[in-house]
Amino acid sequence: MRVEIWSDIACPWCYIGKARFAKGLAGFAHRDEVEVVFRSFELDPNGAKGVTAPVLEMLARKYGRTLEEARGMEEHVAASARAEGLAYLTEGRDHGNTFDIHRLLHLAAARGRQEELLDLAFRAHFAEERSVFDPEVLVALAVEAGLDETEARTVLADDSAYADRVRADEREAAELGANAVPFFVLDRRYGISGGQPAEVFTRALEQAWAGRETVETPTAEACEPDGACTVPQV
Repeated sequence: MRVEIWSDIACPWCYIGKARFAKGLAGFAHRDEVEVVFRSFELDPNGAKGVTAPVLEMLARKYGRTLEEARGMEEHVAASARAEGLAYLTEGRDHGNTFDIHRLLHLAAARGRQEELLDLAFRAHFAEERSVFDPEVLVALAVEAGLDETEARTVLADDSAYADRVRADEREAAELGANAVPFFVLDRRYGISGGQPAEVFTRALEQAWAGRETVETPTAEACEPDGACTVPQV
């Protein structure tokens, strides 16, 4: 079985959803026969390259909240992350265009190191105050993931490198009806949206394996293409 996961580094529910999916997969009897592939989805594709803003300021502006209210929103998301054993900093993060990160993830996929780089990028962004919008940080993460430093620098220096693969992933997401991430597709037959609980993923995998016609899942927190992420109201 192949599971494809569309996500963005800037999406907290993608970070949380990936951890929940891993737990759900661990509870699936045929887990060793599941191939997981990560696909690109930009939350802010129109954002200018190299331009960033503090996350709390972005949230306050987007939702019409005060900075204190935005901080409270982030604390709710942080609680969900920490419940999954994930570190999550509510301040000190920035927000920006993630196209270069996705291009580098496609290089990592070509070298068999995609999930390693994805995990490092999520951790850097949400837990370590390392800006994934800084090319030098991206190069360092690539090296940590086992990629060649020179090759990583070459890809980042060439805006066209792997750009077609990122765009292809995004076109496929649109064709499949994905309007928020994380978005999970099981064997190109069943779609699951949002950072579902682990048991929902396990049940969906079991149903997909059994070849049932439908996989029903409840709605769950997700991030939309304009960068808005569903968060509990304060």
